[in-house]
Amino acid sequence: MLKFPYGTSDFYSLITENYFYVDRTAAIPLLEEAGKQLLFLRPRRFGKSLLLSMLENYYDVAKAGEFEKLFGHLAIGKQPTPKHNQYFVLKWDFSAVRPTNGDANEIWQALCDHINGKIGQFQKTYRACLQDEIVCKPDNAMYSFQSLLTAISQTPYRLYLLIDEYDNFANELMMAPPNTHPIREATLRAGESALKAVLKVVKAASAGGGLDRVFLTGISPVILTDITSGYNVAQNIYLDSEFHHLCGFTETDLATVLTQLGEACQWPFEKVTEALATMRQFYNGYRFSKDGQGLVYNPTMVLYFLRHLQRKCQAPDQMLDSNMVMDRNKLTYLSQLPDGENIIFTALGEHPPLTIPELTDRFGIEELLRPSQDPAMIISLLYYFGILTLGRPEFGRLVLTIPNLVVRKLYVDELRERLLPGVTTEMAQLAYTCYRTGDLQPVGEFIEQRYFKVLDNRDYAATAKELALKLVFLTALFNDTFYVMDSETALERGYADLTMIVRPLMRQHRFWDFLFEFKFVNLKQAKLPEEPKLTGEAVKQMTVADLKTRCQSQLTAAKEQLQRYRQTLMETYGETLRLKVFAVVAVGWERLVWEEVC
Repeated sequence: MLKFPYGTSDFYSLITENYFYVDRTAAIPLLEEAGKQLLFLRPRRFGKSLLLSMLENYYDVAKAGEFEKLFGHLAIGKQPTPKHNQYFVLKWDFSAVRPTNGDANEIWQALCDHINGKIGQFQKTYRACLQDEIVCKPDNAMYSFQSLLTAISQTPYRLYLLIDEYDNFANELMMAPPNTHPIREATLRAGESALKAVLKVVKAASAGGGLDRVFLTGISPVILTDITSGYNVAQNIYLDSEFHHLCGFTETDLATVLTQLGEACQWPFEKVTEALATMRQFYNGYRFSKDGQGLVYNPTMVLYFLRHLQRKCQAPDQMLDSNMVMDRNKLTYLSQLPDGENIIFTALGEHPPLTIPELTDRFGIEELLRPSQDPAMIISLLYYFGILTLGRPEFGRLVLTIPNLVVRKLYVDELRERLLPGVTTEMAQLAYTCYRTGDLQPVGEFIEQRYFKVLDNRDYAATAKELALKLVFLTALFNDTFYVMDSETALERGYADLTMIVRPLMRQHRFWDFLFEFKFVNLKQAKLPEEPKLTGEAVKQMTVADLKTRCQSQLTAAKEQLQRYRQTLMETYGETLRLKVFAVVAVGWERLVWEEVC
């Protein structure tokens, strides 16, 4: 029976206890060739710690006798490099360093405590190989580190230093509430200073001081500008195409394990294909290098899905793993920055796409604390956090897109809360009624009475009215438990504004599928020739029949598009589809009219 290592990043346990493991050891020779000091960035919970654990077990001299057990069945076991099991390995995990306030002494002490603790573990592990005792000073971890290097110098080995989540304190502090700004600034500056001091010693040790290799991981290049004056020797490999798949799963990885699970559940082949399609829609879509071949699946979300599938022989109802919800905090923080809300709006709308000349790869303290940030910086941070990903470049610019439906839910929830705080329960109930009955009336009335008042005051609504209307319906109706929801679905040489296809598991509940096309008519367009002026108040008093007369051409155009899109959907899904098709027109930000296309 397959065992899925959800939440486990200990390579030794995964291998010796026969957990599911996707082999990434073939990259070890490439990593050795890439340089002696490497920086690798990936979003949170994307397998960075497991990668470091794999390297730790591969290079550790203390594990030499277990090489065949750990690596014999993996790619690197068949052709190991000469450096395997040739190092003392020291690992620091800065996600465990959690100072509570901006006091520089407390931050330095927290860092010292962690480093000294790891040096103490090091001494126990390698006691038999060390001639000299390592002296640890509680208030000076850099002295302790120098003592460790001195002890190593009396042996035939050198040190491999692994540093996990080097940027953790900065990423967490960025998400702090705005009213903590003075403390946040003080803590950022003190933390940056402490980290710079540590890495300055690391750099010196790598120049003939007994430290041979360093591998750092992090989420973003936050504070990289500030610390590089003390540590400017690391090779940035996180955008290199050869390391595109170093963390995360490929579709080939998943197809094999899904086939095994399908056999255990006695599924027909079609159901296995259906499960893979579901995972592709919700968890795939990451591209970390513009030249990277294929897309990468989020490993934490995949393991969450596979564990549930193994236990229940069906996909989970909730596709968003609760451990990923905290990524919403990053989106909330960035949405509060100047132009942040517009970026979220554009990312959800997809047309036009978000583009920047290049990713910002340095963020200093000054940039983070500056009142107005460059939009390219916000977009770049969304990429590093895994909330946007690289699309195919267009016209020499990078295109950034939302990678999958799970991340899209984070955007929808954030935009919905910013536009209409506190109405989630009410909106969800109206949407549920629509799912069951196919009746758009309750949702339409809510949008007219509540949503339009907010949109009329938003800057972006003035230049992208049809896009805004589409996002109104997307946020009002979004539900990834019941539906696969897609904006700008490619259908028959065109793009449907919004499709809502019931997830296979939910078809038993007899929900309706939906296809929408949206149009916007401003008050000037809706005015009849004999009328001197048309006001919003006048529109509010009109009958539905009168409104339809004034926007008949837009309704007709939408219905013509929908007839083509509908045919394509019917051909794709066949008799399983229970489709409701609506042409929807907004008349100003005052009223909605719609017609069902039969």
